Amino acid sequence: MLLIGLTGSVAMGKSTTAAMFAEAGLPVFDADRTVHELYRGAAAPVVEAAFPGTTENGVVDRDRLRDRVLGDDAAMARLEALIHPLVRTERDRFLREAAAGGYRAVVLDIPLLFETATEGDVDMVIVVTTSAEIQMARMLARDGMTRERAEAMIARQVPDPEKRRRAHFLIDTSTSIEDARRQVGGVLRAVAGMTGRV
Repeated sequence: MLLIGLTGSVAMGKSTTAAMFAEAGLPVFDADRTVHELYRGAAAPVVEAAFPGTTENGVVDRDRLRDRVLGDDAAMARLEALIHPLVRTERDRFLREAAAGGYRAVVLDIPLLFETATEGDVDMVIVVTTSAEIQMARMLARDGMTRERAEAMIARQVPDPEKRRRAHFLIDTSTSIEDARRQVGGVLRAVAGMTGRV
């Protein structure tokens, strides 16, 4: 089974691109969605113990948690050490189910693929990219987002040029949904017939 890693910096259009792969019939593991689910379940008491006051009614309040850890490298590292193993457990379950279902390829949508040095866990990497100007405009369009917060989020990630350099394929979302979909189709044609490690 071919393991395709899909990544990209914040506001590059990765979630939309992941949906295109799902529409094409590939199972997609969404690491961000998995974290959201964990924050409503198994991770909540763990996060509350490490960062008191960041949950409410047994659910992690993402804004409170973000305010607690953003800009604090030690706190962010502590949070990641708690959450990443839980995400890996869910990812491994997804892979077992996909293999049992006979799928020949899957997409692992992992925003921090390079940041967590886990690109070696996949057979190839697709990076979703756009210009820095479009990225910032998309971020500032989000509710409650400030330029300072956006810049802090971007600064925590591997720079986009470095991600593009390390990619096997690029999906550029600078122009239109239709163009991005054509690029996804091109990737699927290129990898058809390839086999992976699983």
